[in-house]
Amino acid sequence: MVYIRILENFWEAFLLGIGYTLLLSLVGTVVGLVIALVLGVVRSIKTTPQTKLSRFLLKGGQALIQLYVTVIRGTPMMVQAMIFYYVFRRIGLLWTPLEAGLFTVSVNTGAYLTEVVKNGIESVPKGQEEAAKSLGMNRFKAMSLVILPQAIKTQMASIGNEFIINIKDTSVLNVIMISELYYVAEDAAMRYSSFLEAMLIAAVIYLFLTYTTSKVLKIFENKLGVKALEIVSSN
Repeated sequence: MVYIRILENFWEAFLLGIGYTLLLSLVGTVVGLVIALVLGVVRSIKTTPQTKLSRFLLKGGQALIQLYVTVIRGTPMMVQAMIFYYVFRRIGLLWTPLEAGLFTVSVNTGAYLTEVVKNGIESVPKGQEEAAKSLGMNRFKAMSLVILPQAIKTQMASIGNEFIINIKDTSVLNVIMISELYYVAEDAAMRYSSFLEAMLIAAVIYLFLTYTTSKVLKIFENKLGVKALEIVSSN
């Protein structure tokens, strides 16, 4: 059977493709979350700074973040990957396809999770920040020790879903010649002129990865969770 021939001759390539897919997804999600934490905090600032310069910097920063989110969320990852890889190489950044892929997934994930983090911060009761400040914490400590842990906890499902989405969406990175799972399946399809069989194998692997990941994340959410430092407010 064609399926057996493909697996016999490409099982090592498929394993390598799975490794690249998981690497791109995991690193991209983690780095994207770090980006989102910084940008989400800036986007959530409602207080008006006292000086004109501070107001200008805040409004300008929030506008740039909104532009970044709009542009990245409004364009396909495939197009972004090609732009980042080929345009940056043209201006002298001779990075590898894998490096460009990691950058693309991270930037893409950061744009999607920025709004998730912002919504999580806004969902934390206002009294939590006030209580933290009453204990002598400045805004940075209140945000990092009290508000953000609670915000991440409430949005853990959305963050996990983004990781699962990345597992599937990294398939588009074959356009910059990264040997992820879809790239391997396409190579096998052309080698044996059996596109359907190769794609079915890839589909089963993707389904296994996403289903298993979703179950692991569910266990993590239910049993481990995220420890949040919650301060009881007097309000």
